[in-house]
Amino acid sequence: MPELLATFQGPVACTRAAGVPGLTLSGRTAGPVGGQAALAFSAAAPADLPEVLQDAVVERVSSSQYRIASTPREWLISASATHLHREVAAQFYRAVPPRPAPWRKRLFWRAVLALAASRAGLAVLRLLRR
Repeated sequence: MPELLATFQGPVACTRAAGVPGLTLSGRTAGPVGGQAALAFSAAAPADLPEVLQDAVVERVSSSQYRIASTPREWLISASATHLHREVAAQFYRAVPPRPAPWRKRLFWRAVLALAASRAGLAVLRLLRR
């Protein structure tokens, strides 16, 4: 039974390389999590695979065989490994919001930037730096 690896939504860029990974699919994933993702295959890309696919679905058919399906075609790839990379920064910062900077630090940097905005202020900063 095939195992679903990734379901892309919209255009999917197919990047070929001479080394490993030989093929990388990059695009926006479908589903509740969504976000940018890249799926890299440790195999050469099929010769007839276009540079851009639409709404691609990738499944593992067997231990080393994968199916890339995009209307109206599908391609089988034999790869020793795959690597799925998801962009998780947005979900991370929603779960762990950055702490606000302390008011003293904000005041300090506001003063430094205000001084740096003029020649006289830059001269004062140079004197303070010594």
